[in-house]
Amino acid sequence: MTEQPGFGPPPPPPQYAPAPPAYAPVPPYPAPAPAGPEFLAVDKHNAVVVDVSGVAFELSGHTLEFRWPEIHGVHYRASPDGKALMVAVVHPDGRFHECVVEAKPRARLQEWFAQLAWVLGHYRPAG
Repeated sequence: MTEQPGFGPPPPPPQYAPAPPAYAPVPPYPAPAPAGPEFLAVDKHNAVVVDVSGVAFELSGHTLEFRWPEIHGVHYRASPDGKALMVAVVHPDGRFHECVVEAKPRARLQEWFAQLAWVLGHYRPAG
C-alpha cells in the first residue's frame, strides 16, 4: 500500500521562540519622594491631609491640593464653639483657603493640635 501525499505521520510540533514582551520596557521613573510624617483629620464631610507633598482639603467630595512651593503659610485653630479644627492655607499673594473638620469626640481636637503642630514643624520649620 502506498501512502497518498498529505497523509502519514503528523509533522513534528513547531519550535516556538520565546514570546516577545507584551509591552515595551518600562522607562525608569523618578524615585518617589522620601516618606515623612502625615497628618489626617476627617469627619463625615471634610478632611485635612498634610504630608510630604503639601496640604490637601476634602470639602464635601471636592479635593483641593496645595503643594509646599505654593504655600506661604498654614494656620489652624479651634472653631468658636470648640468642636472643630479650622485649617487655612495661605498663598504668597494673600489668597487663602479654609477647611473645617468636626472633632468627635471633642477631646480629639487636642490630639489633632499636637499632631498637626509636629507635622507642620517637620515640613515648615520656623525661622
